[in-house]
Amino acid sequence: QVQLVESGGGLVQAGGSLRLSCAASGRSFSRSGMGWFRQAPGKEREFVASIRWDGINTRYADSVKGRFTISRDNAKNIIYLQMMSLRPEDTAVYYCAATSAGDSVFSYWGQGTQVTVSS
Repeated sequence: QVQLVESGGGLVQAGGSLRLSCAASGRSFSRSGMGWFRQAPGKEREFVASIRWDGINTRYADSVKGRFTISRDNAKNIIYLQMMSLRPEDTAVYYCAATSAGDSVFSYWGQGTQVTVSS
């Protein structure tokens, strides 16, 4: 059974940092694209960042560029989201997602981890 489990969320003051982790199990995702999305209360889920299977290509939402960094460790089947200079508007549930190998659609999703940034 494929599982993506996020961790590392919590409460932080504005300007602070957090690192989210997403551990994948049930199959290897070494050939899958992986990403982070978030959903704030009353808003739709939005794209945050993604990383290609080889870790070379990354993409970011404009709102997090220069503040967030996505990375992956294929040997451990884990991806990370380092978040710095956090803002209250970054408050959301953060979800990890993965594609099937060779696909571009995110088919696998975690349950999410709450990030709350206080002003």
